[in-house]
Amino acid sequence: MNPIKVLLADDQALLRSAFRVLVDSEPDMQVVGEAADGAEAVALARSTRADVVLMDIRMPGTDGLAATRMISADPDLADVRIVMLTTFEVDEYVVQSLRAGASGFLGKGAEPDELLNAIRIAAGGEALLSPAATKGLIATFLAQGGSWGEGPDAAAYSERLAALTVREREVLVLVAGGHSNDEIAERLTVSPLTVKTHVNRAMAKLGARDRAQLVVTAYESGLVRPRAE
Repeated sequence: MNPIKVLLADDQALLRSAFRVLVDSEPDMQVVGEAADGAEAVALARSTRADVVLMDIRMPGTDGLAATRMISADPDLADVRIVMLTTFEVDEYVVQSLRAGASGFLGKGAEPDELLNAIRIAAGGEALLSPAATKGLIATFLAQGGSWGEGPDAAAYSERLAALTVREREVLVLVAGGHSNDEIAERLTVSPLTVKTHVNRAMAKLGARDRAQLVVTAYESGLVRPRAE
């Protein structure tokens, strides 16, 4: 089995070095490149065919957000997964990062095992959105004055949602609530494999790269609305 190819994008050389030592110590992954800014990250994503990019949000020149948009917009890089590295688990750019195509986010203060697990999860096509992180995502979006189902893309979202079956909509709502496939399977009394099939079909119909994009779509379309705490 080929190791997971990891690209490190951070303007702090010391941090990149620490990440490299950690990642290269694992038998199932290897660092294939290091970038000090977003533009370099995009170029290396193309040349190294990285599986996962650990992308710092704040970098000089082309920042991580812009780089994520460029990678996500390139059809040749459709299989590249991006994990945003943030100083805080939920900061002002997290929502924008997920919209731009990131698979999730991780605090720079995360434990080594958390970072390695995040790489494996992203490489497997899953999203790094725990229920707590999903709540933080919603709160951040609301704090930015986000409008649910009322933005310029609302009509397009509505049209795509119409293509979903009743069951796919039901699964999408539960995914947006931060539930895992196993939890959804238990709620709906079906197998986890059946849930995964529904999730994959919903992703295909909605043009979502991964589970993280499904969560964003569910809220921005107005299908799911945050409840007042």
